[in-house]
Amino acid sequence: MKFFKVSFTQFEKDIEERLEKSGIAIPDLRQSYEDIKLPIRATKGSAGYDFFAPFDFSLAQGQSICVPTGIRAKMENNIVLLLAPRSSLGFKYRMQLDNTIGVIDADYFGAKNEGHIMIKITNDSKDGSLMKVEKGKAFAQGIFLKYEITEDDVCEKVRTGGEGSSDS
Repeated sequence: MKFFKVSFTQFEKDIEERLEKSGIAIPDLRQSYEDIKLPIRATKGSAGYDFFAPFDFSLAQGQSICVPTGIRAKMENNIVLLLAPRSSLGFKYRMQLDNTIGVIDADYFGAKNEGHIMIKITNDSKDGSLMKVEKGKAFAQGIFLKYEITEDDVCEKVRTGGEGSSDS
């Protein structure tokens, strides 16, 4: 397994598509792209690879954002990358992934959108807390897991699109 950055062109396209709706403007998109940090583990014993915010953002209670991370992950077949919130943000703000858990399949790497990992989160705090995430700070984590398939599996479908493209 290995993490890579998506191309600047893909990052720019996804930033424009995802953040225009939220009103977040990135003052220097090229610099944000250059500053993207590949996911890393915080300690030798950590299972999760921390994903870092490519720009500053704040979420009021109940507010959501889809964060184009600038990251893609190359994996062998029978490996999946599962995404979850950072525990500290979950405890403090009840931060949640809008799809409850992110599932990044091995064939997503070759998708039309370069396998760009997007993480949609919501501040689900019940006390009105404003969640602030600074550029370069960890906000989510990914865990690689091996999985098995049934002996009678006959799936031959090949992914061509980006996120959500494997829908039947």
